[in-house]
Amino acid sequence: MHLEYALRAGRTTLVRRRHSGPLQVQKPLYPEGPGTCQTILLHPPGGVAGADRLEIEAGLSAGCHTLITTPGAAKWYRSGGRPARQSVQLTIGDGALLEWLPQETIIFDGAHAELLTRVHLSGTASFLGWEITCLGRTASGERFTEGLWRQTTEIHRDGALLWGDYGRLEGGDQLLASPIGLAGHPVTATLVAAGREASEELLAACRRVGVVDGGADRFGITLFPELLVARYLGDSSERARSYFTALWRLLRPWLGGNDACPPRIWNT
Repeated sequence: MHLEYALRAGRTTLVRRRHSGPLQVQKPLYPEGPGTCQTILLHPPGGVAGADRLEIEAGLSAGCHTLITTPGAAKWYRSGGRPARQSVQLTIGDGALLEWLPQETIIFDGAHAELLTRVHLSGTASFLGWEITCLGRTASGERFTEGLWRQTTEIHRDGALLWGDYGRLEGGDQLLASPIGLAGHPVTATLVAAGREASEELLAACRRVGVVDGGADRFGITLFPELLVARYLGDSSERARSYFTALWRLLRPWLGGNDACPPRIWNT
């Protein structure tokens, strides 16, 4: 899937859309007005099997504002040792803002999942994105005892690496239960806001946000130059998304100048 957005008379417009295979997008949506284009990325098969390859590219020209999300959880099935891969390449032009807000990813026991996300910022471009991963189908008591999960996320500005996050876990690895690893929690999630220097007031407001009914869930926020990073480790992808959504409501006006407008698909 290849998507290109451009600013046309103050309207962020999806000017090019190419795809090969099952990936699709619905028509561009404008619940916030013409300046922000919301796009729902669809994968009709509903899951990723062994040897599947998903390649997603989105490019924003200068001044655009686009939000990309998904209609439901992405499921990575048991693969019998065959790796499945997803590559996401996001290129954001000067002064543009891209929000990459997919719903959670569920890694089935026995899956071999490799996920790569690279963000390329130009000039004063900004990015806000999250990844929420659940290892095993916890609702049915499943744990991640076999397989492999590898995730790489990089953010570059004008060709220089601004931030990188790299993870690799095998099913049954001791780090899944270790207190220096996932401490027995199946859900791990990261939110990154990049492109501007956050004020101490904004950082304090974000740190006042908590996980509702989180029990033993862990969460926290770290501030870097041009980056704010939030982490969640716990037992519920719903609580992770609720926590990140509350942070997003604070961060969106800072990065985009307008209030957060949750996509309607999140309520279905």
